[in-house]
Formats: sequence, structure tokens, C-alpha cells
Amino acid sequence: MDLELTETQTFVQKTARDFATRVIQPKAAEIDKKEIFPAEIMKGLAALGLLAVNVPEELGGAAAGAVSYALAMQEVARACASCAVTMAVTNMVGEVIATFGTDAQKKKYCTGLADGSLVAGAFGLSEPGAGSDPGGMRTVAREDSDSYVLDGEKQWITSGAHAGVIVVWARTAPADTHPGTRGISCLLVEKGTPGLKIGRAEDKMGIRGSNTVSLSFEACRVPKSALLGHLNGGFKIAMMALDGGRIGISAQAIGIARAALEESVQYARDRKQFDKPISEFQAVQWKLANMKVELDAAHLLCMRAAWLKDQARPFSREASMAKLFASEASNRIVNHAVQIHGGYGYIREFAAERHLRDARVTTIYEGTSEVQRIVIARGLLVG
Repeated sequence: MDLELTETQTFVQKTARDFATRVIQPKAAEIDKKEIFPAEIMKGLAALGLLAVNVPEELGGAAAGAVSYALAMQEVARACASCAVTMAVTNMVGEVIATFGTDAQKKKYCTGLADGSLVAGAFGLSEPGAGSDPGGMRTVAREDSDSYVLDGEKQWITSGAHAGVIVVWARTAPADTHPGTRGISCLLVEKGTPGLKIGRAEDKMGIRGSNTVSLSFEACRVPKSALLGHLNGGFKIAMMALDGGRIGISAQAIGIARAALEESVQYARDRKQFDKPISEFQAVQWKLANMKVELDAAHLLCMRAAWLKDQARPFSREASMAKLFASEASNRIVNHAVQIHGGYGYIREFAAERHLRDARVTTIYEGTSEVQRIVIARGLLVG
């Protein structure tokens, strides 16, 4: 693995950093406070090619690769975690459709996600009773003439109220003949489809500018051409998507942590106690040192997983390692940041408080830390 970035990767990183610094960061506190879905920012990201970083050029994407995507995610998350997760899921949906879709599906949805006309993409896997265990899925899709009819519920759907297309997993074969995940298929459902109902926006601890809703399907009819991939082959699609998604969330966690560290360094230089900057106290210096070590270790794990993906080599275990370490390290880093800021870290005037709330979910979504450990251990024990 070459640690030096290519010209393309450097360009994507700088492009994302410039936009995030100029446009996103000044609005981040307001986005969080007022729970504003970043629609205008999504348009800006689309114009820069950042909503389809790893999608082929002929489908409107940048075709810049997984490393470029992870670098861009870090920069956006450093400015605003809410914008970053909205960007992450849209990229994931576009990449899934580009990989498994028909020519017609790719042309319609990948280009629409890339240019921002579909606003965002959404990923409909989790259910109220089936989160870490997709085999417990109860949403069903039954064949009816030239259609599939969906009935069921989905939970924790990022951008669900705004997404122009939602990738939805449903059971298409009876559980008694196709137990667990063997009878699950994947369908593309457009916004406004009759029978699709959007639930209330969740009142979340963090990433409050990211829209999170429940979805319900009541006799929701989609054409058979909405099937993504093979009938009853949806679980494989979900797992491949989540492997890539875990690289994105590790990058998001790194971006949040980087912002927290940078702000802590500046605060430690400026804040004086006992007639000297607190940066001169060993207790503060050691916190900053530990934060930096964990941040760089997380970044390297993220880059390794992304590089393996770019090389078309197996990366599932490495993606889980990156996501596990980066998310848990990020939580430790932002907690140190609040401590360094003291009482000011507990109020919304300073960003440290927001980083603490935003980082917490990274150990939960795209597979909890416990699920990542299962994936990693399975790779060690089974091979």
C-alpha cells in the first residue's frame, strides 16, 4: 500500500476540504440547532462530484475510488457530521445501484443521485424488530402480476423523508422454506410511490441535521423492473453495501475526531489558568498526544480498507476493523476534547459539545461495535 496520495485523491481531498471549510462549517451549528436538512449543501456536493465519488463516469460519477471517497468524507465530517452522513448514504446507494442495477436502473438513479436531482438516497434495511439481525425481517414483497406489493415497516432510515430513491429489502420467499436471510430481495422504491408513508423525524441526540425517519409500506406497489439484482439475492447486496458503508462511517468518525482535536489544540493555547496557557500542563499535553495517536491510527486503518477495495481485493474484515476502531477512538477523542474545554465544552457556544453528541452514533449505525467484532473474529476463526 502506497501512503502517498495520487493526483486524483489529492484533488478530491482538497476540493472537499475547501467546500467544507467555506460553505459547510459556518452553517454547522445552525444545522444542528434547528435540525435543518442540508438540501442546498447537497446540491453543492453534487456539483463537485461528491455524491457519487466511486460511481463510473458514464453514470455521472467521479470514478475517483474508495480512497478518494474516504478522504472526502473525512473533510465533510470535520465540518458537519450531519452533512457527512447524508453524503455517505447517498454515495452508498449510488454505488449499490451502479454495481447491481440494470442499465435502465443505473441510467435513471445513478445519474439522478450524482447530479443532485434526486436530492439523496436512502437505505431501507433495518426494521423495528430487526436491526443487527436482518434474518428477522418482516417486511414482505409479494408478486402480483407485473408488480411487487410491499407491506411492512423500516426504522432508522437516513434521509428517508427527502430521498428520491430508497433501496428497500423485503422478504420475497416464505421463512419456512427460505429461513434467515435466504429469502430476502432488494427493491428500488421512488419517493411518492402510493403506499409509501413517511414517519415522523426522530428527535436524536446528535447528527440532528440528518433526517432520520421510519417508513411504512401499505400495499405499496412497484413494478417488477424495480427488483435490484436477483430474486432472493438481496442479502448479498446488503452485506456488500455495508462493507463499503463501514469505510464511510469510519471516515465520518475520523472527521469528527479531527475537528475535536484541532479545536482542543487551539483552545489549549488560548485558555489560561494559573497565569499560563493550559497547553503547558502535562495533563493536557498527554490528552492531546493520545488523541493524535488514536486519530492517526484510525486514519491508517480506514485508508487500508479503502485501498483494498480499490484493488478489488477482499476488505470486509478490514472495513469492520476500521469502523470499530475509528468509531470508538472518535468517542474517546471527543470526550477528551470536552474535558480540555472544561465548562465551555459543555455549552453549545463551543463545538466540542456537538462533536460529542455526533460521534456517539458512529459505534451504532452501519453495524454496531459488537457486530464488527463478530465479523473480525469470524474472519480469524473461519478464514
